[in-house]
Amino acid sequence: MKNKLFILLWSFLSLNLLAQNKKEQDIQAIKNMCGCYEVRFSFAETFSPDKNYKPHGSHVSGGLEWVELVEDSKNKLVLQHLLIVEDSAGKKEIVKHWRQDWLYENTNFYMYEKDNTWKFVQIPKSQVKGQWTQKVFQVDDSPRYEGTATWIHTDGRHYWENTAMSPLPRREFTTRNDYNLLKRRNRHEITQEGWVHEQDNDKISKIETKETLIAQEKGWNTYKKVDDKRCEAAQKYWQQKKEFWATVRAAWDAVFSENKTLVLEKSVDKKTLFSHLYTLKQNEQTEIKTVINKFVKRN
Repeated sequence: MKNKLFILLWSFLSLNLLAQNKKEQDIQAIKNMCGCYEVRFSFAETFSPDKNYKPHGSHVSGGLEWVELVEDSKNKLVLQHLLIVEDSAGKKEIVKHWRQDWLYENTNFYMYEKDNTWKFVQIPKSQVKGQWTQKVFQVDDSPRYEGTATWIHTDGRHYWENTAMSPLPRREFTTRNDYNLLKRRNRHEITQEGWVHEQDNDKISKIETKETLIAQEKGWNTYKKVDDKRCEAAQKYWQQKKEFWATVRAAWDAVFSENKTLVLEKSVDKKTLFSHLYTLKQNEQTEIKTVINKFVKRN
């Protein structure tokens, strides 16, 4: 009897140790996405079921990007991307880019449907055991897309992949009206040079419940690690702005905690949310909440 209890206890402790080691590997992989990078964003349409469809031109852009570790806790990591844009005169401008939050064994989701609508969904904890949710946010910290999956560490490779629905990408938001839903197959893989964000996307026209595939595209976004000193301008910018954006995140967290389906306005008083936020001062907490709530409808 004692031997059986010892074996059961040993097995339990061994499994816990393996799970903890796995989680530490996951955390390290996520943190490996932080730092200064030369980035290249490449997208090209590859297929359409409509033989008369004319593919849109490829999109290629790039620059320097600083990825800041904003929050580092046991079950949550927050990474803020800051794009460094240099004009013809050599003057550097910092663009607050996208943000990615990583949550361990998260059960609450805002799933994109269409028409700027995110539906709140809660799933059982048993379905996310050992998994990490990646929540992606727009430049104004409003939601974009999110999904859960397991980080894989095998054969010297470290990657995470998931499929999620999202709005149109920024590069086509104002130029396309033939589709209203992007089905994103995202793959993040840590490499020797840095990391790669690979995408295989479906551009879908959704009318009521009917979905029509318009075209597919390949995305290949590379992050090549360079000396952190090259991103000093972004680091200084973030030190100046981090308290303001912490207040913005807190205001959004209050909205998300209501667990209601959200419909977001594209503009208020002919201005986007980011434009409204850009004019506010760092300590205007009440104004920040007021502005965000003007853009949010709850269902």
